[in-house]
Amino acid sequence: MGESTAATSKKASESRRDALESRVIEAALELFAERGYHGTSVPVVMERAGIGAGSLYRLFESKEALVNAVFRDAKRRLEVALRDGVRTDQEPRALFDELWARLAAFAEAEPVAFRFLELQDHTPYLDGASRQQEIAVLAPIALGCMDMQRRGVFRQDVAADVIIAFVWGAFVGLVKAARLGYLKLGREQVDAARDACWRAFAAATEPAEREKERWKRRRR
Repeated sequence: MGESTAATSKKASESRRDALESRVIEAALELFAERGYHGTSVPVVMERAGIGAGSLYRLFESKEALVNAVFRDAKRRLEVALRDGVRTDQEPRALFDELWARLAAFAEAEPVAFRFLELQDHTPYLDGASRQQEIAVLAPIALGCMDMQRRGVFRQDVAADVIIAFVWGAFVGLVKAARLGYLKLGREQVDAARDACWRAFAAATEPAEREKERWKRRRR
């Protein structure tokens, strides 16, 4: 009976700690996304999360430890959004379109996390665990890109990491431009950018007649 009570108490304590940690991470995510790492102070995080210094430092020993926890949490969410349930055996163009759509859905559903992850330079403070989390997201995409090159789907005169950087950067640029008010980002613009990225690296181009017909449909 005593052991059962102790176990229950331990679980309750862990649950409270997890809930508090989640609250701090969400508050810090908002602030880091708004102000950047250097513009965010620990007291401001405490105020946003509604906790004291003792509680925060029991969870995270420093601001650097906190930002790495925020980074890993956001990256895990992005990883799930991109990879959970994806059928990698589908036709290459369909797979490319699905990954692009998933990225767009994540940016729309979690704009704060996307802004934090993709619109800031995290390199100066990332620790080993955070770098491994980033690799966990990028490695399958890189391997898939190289596989498409081996199969003759993508051009082979451009390195796989360059292709990924180009496509990823194109999407991030769209979101940033929309956030700054330079353009109104709708489904049509997102799809047009996707098609442009595919054509930039596809090994075989579509027949001119089909491309002309697609262009006519867009202008109607």
